[in-house]
Amino acid sequence: MNHLFLYFLPVVVFGLVAIGFAVWLAKDVLSADEGNARMQDISGRIFEGAVAYLNRQYRTIGILALVVAVIIGILVAMFEDEHGAARGTVTALSFLVGAALSAVSGFIGMYVAVKSNVRTASAARKGVGPALVMALRGGAVSGLLVVSLGLLGVLTVYGVVYQFVEGDMARIAETPFWIVGFAFGASFVALFAQLGGGIYTKAADVGADLVGKVENDIPEDDPRNPAVIADLVGDNVGDCAGRGADIFESSAAEMIGAMILGVALFYASGGDATSNDVFWIFFPLIIGSFGLIASIAGVLSVKPTSKITDPMTELNKGFYVTAGLSAIFLILICLFLPYGKWEFALCGLIGLATSFAFVYITQYYTETKYRPVKDIAEASKTGPATNIIAGISVGFETTGLPAIVIGAAILASYGLGHSVDGFTVDVGVSSGIFGTAVATMGMLMTAGYILAMDTFGPITDNAGGIVEMSGEPDEIRDVTDMLDSAGNTTKALTKGYAVGTASLAAFLLFSAFLDEVQRFSSTAIDRVVNLAEPKVFVGALLGAMFVFVFSSFAIRAVGRSATAMIEEVRRQFAADPGIKAGTSTPDYRRCVDISVRSALHEMILPGAIVVIGPILVGILLRWEAAAGMLMVGTIVGVLMAMVLNNGGGAWDNAKKMIEAGELSIDGVVQGKGSPAHAAAVVGDTVGDPWKDTAGPSLHVLVKLLATITLVLAPLFI
Repeated sequence: MNHLFLYFLPVVVFGLVAIGFAVWLAKDVLSADEGNARMQDISGRIFEGAVAYLNRQYRTIGILALVVAVIIGILVAMFEDEHGAARGTVTALSFLVGAALSAVSGFIGMYVAVKSNVRTASAARKGVGPALVMALRGGAVSGLLVVSLGLLGVLTVYGVVYQFVEGDMARIAETPFWIVGFAFGASFVALFAQLGGGIYTKAADVGADLVGKVENDIPEDDPRNPAVIADLVGDNVGDCAGRGADIFESSAAEMIGAMILGVALFYASGGDATSNDVFWIFFPLIIGSFGLIASIAGVLSVKPTSKITDPMTELNKGFYVTAGLSAIFLILICLFLPYGKWEFALCGLIGLATSFAFVYITQYYTETKYRPVKDIAEASKTGPATNIIAGISVGFETTGLPAIVIGAAILASYGLGHSVDGFTVDVGVSSGIFGTAVATMGMLMTAGYILAMDTFGPITDNAGGIVEMSGEPDEIRDVTDMLDSAGNTTKALTKGYAVGTASLAAFLLFSAFLDEVQRFSSTAIDRVVNLAEPKVFVGALLGAMFVFVFSSFAIRAVGRSATAMIEEVRRQFAADPGIKAGTSTPDYRRCVDISVRSALHEMILPGAIVVIGPILVGILLRWEAAAGMLMVGTIVGVLMAMVLNNGGGAWDNAKKMIEAGELSIDGVVQGKGSPAHAAAVVGDTVGDPWKDTAGPSLHVLVKLLATITLVLAPLFI
């Protein structure tokens, strides 16, 4: 294995550099001022609630993961014709490793965010610039650690499993097929973390908004609201812990899928394990490692003054630096490929261009200065019904441009990859599919900075809550409100980015599934999946159905949980009038407990459906139906995620726009407490489970469908 050292070296070195930089950032953030005693007390309550929930959630997920690991290990061992016991054991163990690292990624995201929020609140007293830097650096700790864990985790599992692999192919080429359980484990935990966290946060948010702001006319994050601590805890367990696990599983699944596709080009180049042919297999890991360096530079480039007026301009500057360096690194790395240097470099640049397109499209649909959000705010003048109609319309509209961008990226990258010649044998569609894989990896190069921007959102949201609850002056709340509005956009950007990578990865993981089927099939298979075949059509129909039923169950779970929260908040206000008067302290802990119990109970059914359902489709209708389910389920899941994420984000910022005094009727400003604001709050409440529960969970569902079919392909033949 000594000859592999050259390919392992940049991944190990840059992964450790990123971890070291993240540790330095963490020390820098933790050394900052924590504010006054009241701020620290509120932050401590948030931290206590978040840690308590994650401990209970991960215990539940851990038990489920152990059961699933045993089951898939036994199934793979039973249905694998050769080396069944060995591969079953490796699959089960790699599943558990992927699950454990996904859980660690989620915990890191939450821990750093909770520790950063009070410091961001304190920094807001110095101006927008210092608070922005504090929040972004807190988010960058999570972003860099999660992406580094993904890279080093895949590499480590590869290196360990390499020692025990058995099969007809060279060990260096056989190993990627043996470690797909790692991606499945990461997706499994990410689904439940994202779903459970989303249910938790939105149950609290809906209860706090409807009873607090609408019924009792008290401000957002007011300490008199019994659900306010649960709401602030939810921002961390949903947006931070859930998204950290989401990005981890995205990078892991797509890197392993790309390595499997690289195997075909490895053999097409000659299949010499001691030559540069090996580069095809390790190319995805090397690309990802250089992306970490680009993300570090992007974080360091954000140095705003204290009186900036548009936080998104500063955050975008860091993204431009990250993307620019990624493009340079990408071109240089592609020069080491045996064939197709410039063609595959262009494929990677297409991926980066796609990430730019998604950033701008998402900003257009979710920022307050553009037409869609303004339309929703205008519709609020005539009540909640027109606000909701406008929001749904915007959500559906958001599928148009992204679908065109995704289609163009897939066609262009596939065409460029397919045009590569010079291989010693006919590669068929493999080089074209690898072109789409390179585009996906190009898009993932910016993942570290994108996740930093995402975690920036809940940090600033929590900071605003801490400022409000600690009684800071209005001008300090104005600073955090400005950052919170930008944070809503960055969260929407990350969701759009996740959808984009899932879309580009569809071809990648679908082709990897077909490669796996071909390996285990006793006869040659046709790589064309014919939708005119009844079994394939039914499989495709069921794949689309899983998306809608899962979304329904996720949103319904929020509704049921929110009902319990609303009843509890109403009960506390009625039982003790001193709470609203500000002379009594609400029972925050009871509301936190309602969110915890609801989330842990409600996440099981929708999660179980999308884990068990695809397995039954493959076993009963065989691999062709599973292929139809995977492809159509991915298409529908991607479009549905766009509707939910961007529609919900637009509703939220329409409310923020009204709260900022940017809507008027006959010259009269419609601010907080106005009928238009009440209508916008209702719309935002409808959008909450869209953008923070069902939408983000669909990103994971799409990848979960792919990893389940990839791991259990031997069962479906």
